[in-house]
Amino acid sequence: MAIGRRAVVALGAINYHRLTAAFSAHSILPSYRHSCTGIQLSPSLVLKRKPVALHSSLSTDTTMGDQVDIAANIASVKQRMDDAIASSDRINGSVRLVAVSKTKPLELLMAAYETGQRHFGENYAQELMSKSSEMPEDVKWHFIGPLQSNKAAPLVKNVGLNKLACIETVSTMKLALKLNRAAETWNEESGGEETKKLGIYIQVNTSGEDSKSGVSPGEEVTNLAKEISSECPLLSIDGLMTIGAPGDYSCFDTLVNCRENVAAALGKDINDLELSMGMSGDFEVAIAKGATSVRVGSTIFGERDYSNLNK
Repeated sequence: MAIGRRAVVALGAINYHRLTAAFSAHSILPSYRHSCTGIQLSPSLVLKRKPVALHSSLSTDTTMGDQVDIAANIASVKQRMDDAIASSDRINGSVRLVAVSKTKPLELLMAAYETGQRHFGENYAQELMSKSSEMPEDVKWHFIGPLQSNKAAPLVKNVGLNKLACIETVSTMKLALKLNRAAETWNEESGGEETKKLGIYIQVNTSGEDSKSGVSPGEEVTNLAKEISSECPLLSIDGLMTIGAPGDYSCFDTLVNCRENVAAALGKDINDLELSMGMSGDFEVAIAKGATSVRVGSTIFGERDYSNLNK
């Protein structure tokens, strides 16, 4: 197989230098040689990890062996979002789509990027750090999985506050303090004139299930919000997040009520706090209930394969 500079241009935002860096980072065997026409690779090329590949809107998820039409899927999701927004008499464009790309290869993320998608959600710190270094600089990353406090510093340092839009799963003061310190360190090391804050959502366990993370509705979420606001000057409480129990749409109502209480406690307008709720199976209901950000994964990227996951 031969990959030259003209072919690389088809990747758009991923340039030739990133591609060659990706080949090196992913340990290609056997060795390659440069020529004036590009990089010549042996037909018996073996990859320890998949490099960024050329693609059209119809991409193959080699982890599952299926073809996925990313462009068509995103268009369908956005149309359904628009319909739900219109049916709820809400303003067009008032709900953000976060494409949940955990376990998916860069090829599929780039296919989504080329449709105009810029907000991506990841559940694992190591995977987010790896992907953020390969994807274009204008991607906005949302961390939506459980985050161990010892992963806070490397996540913020490696992704950076220019690209890390939000940590959506803050539910303890311990994690908040770690993230605040990480944001402080990043600002010190970046040397920027303007201090940047790290956006966070407080995760609320609206279903009361032991299997779900998050603080309890009521005083617990309100008190945590007030403590973070007081003790963590480099964290911006931008909203609340919940997963909820499948089919129990009252969980969305509970988060809406939590927002009213937190906004009052912080002296904010309720519209200054976002509601991250709704996934592939229920995002339309979540929009009707007031969601401002929905997290959609398998409906866009297809089913996931966790067999070779590096967390």
